[in-house]
Amino acid sequence: MSNQEQELEQIELSIKHARKNIDRHDEFNKMMKTKEFKSLIEDGYFVNEASRLVLLKADPSLQSDEDQKQLDNSIMAIGHLRQYFMTIVQLGSMSVKALVEDLATHNEILGEE
Repeated sequence: MSNQEQELEQIELSIKHARKNIDRHDEFNKMMKTKEFKSLIEDGYFVNEASRLVLLKADPSLQSDEDQKQLDNSIMAIGHLRQYFMTIVQLGSMSVKALVEDLATHNEILGEE
């Protein structure tokens, strides 16, 4: 396999990954726009549940190390889910630019053959 063929194969793989990231980004954006997502996830989980858990940290009946660890884990889970969603958005945005560049390079290589 020549260097040019290897480069073309790599670019095609990169294009495939970029399209997959863009599709996930689009699916996530579509889901985010629903009233159910806003109600259940944005308001219900990221705001209301997070607030409830933080307030429970000060509850006198939940001061044991085990209770505090459970509360901390639940609070961290909220942050992890939010970070996962942000990663989908960031990868999708970066992939749009990468896809344009990869398609241009792909066309250049094919034009040289």
